[in-house]
Amino acid sequence: MSLLLRLAVNAAALWVGAYIVDGVHLSGDPVDILIVAALFGLVNTFIKPVVMLLSLPALLVSLGLFTFVVNAGMLGLVAWLTQGLSIDSPGSALAGSFIVSAVSFSLNMIVKD
Repeated sequence: MSLLLRLAVNAAALWVGAYIVDGVHLSGDPVDILIVAALFGLVNTFIKPVVMLLSLPALLVSLGLFTFVVNAGMLGLVAWLTQGLSIDSPGSALAGSFIVSAVSFSLNMIVKD
């Protein structure tokens, strides 16, 4: 049940991010949204830790603010891998990743395992 809950939180966070940020477009098909959410979860689970480790010097110099750039890159990677998500510009990816992170954090605080 925890996996389905995390998938729902990711899907809701991505939907809110696409709704708020003009340059982030999410497919209206619920199946596509779930596929994007699942891929986003997989990218954040397996690829993001490696990228964070490789970007450790930039993270230290920027006092952790480079994390937003890494999050935008992960969102861009998911957009590149799927047809259900498209991003117009790097600025849109940065704003979208900030919104998705904030909404995901808030929902995870509300919905505990």
